[in-house]
Amino acid sequence: MTTLRGRWAQGLEPRMFSWIIKDRLAASERPGGFARNHRKIRRQEELIWLAQNDFTRVISLLDSPHNLHAYGEAGIACEHVPIGRHDELGDRLPSIYESIARRLDTPEERLLVHHEEFGDRLIGVLAGYLLYAGLVDEGPHATLLIERLTGRELGAVGREIVSITLEERIVRGRVPRVAGA
Repeated sequence: MTTLRGRWAQGLEPRMFSWIIKDRLAASERPGGFARNHRKIRRQEELIWLAQNDFTRVISLLDSPHNLHAYGEAGIACEHVPIGRHDELGDRLPSIYESIARRLDTPEERLLVHHEEFGDRLIGVLAGYLLYAGLVDEGPHATLLIERLTGRELGAVGREIVSITLEERIVRGRVPRVAGA
């Protein structure tokens, strides 16, 4: 990684950065931006900011392993837990929630969870995580809280993720149902 000087050495806060659990769990769009807007130098600046602010791990929900090597180069551990296609959510959400919970069980961990962009899929997963972890008890409360924390309205896709979490009873400590059982 190139050494930057001056104000660039402090890095740049990732776009749409929001704390979900103060000083433990945050979310943003993918460091460096999404799709065609992705810029390597911006990614580098954002990773410097994450390292400077003591983030220990990035959890990527991207379906592809893009840029995972960059986290290691910045000295930040990473975990790739793809969210998958819409019809895979019921199967994928337990793994995503468990990955976040397992890391937060370690008091020293400070996580950033990201998806391609800061949209309904990411925000819905975070609202679902609040339910999974038992931090809230009801879907409407999870929705309201995540909207306040992120400053964004949760749309249909995000609300569906909350619904799947509730309908499938994806909660911490519950053994997932086995297909065909």
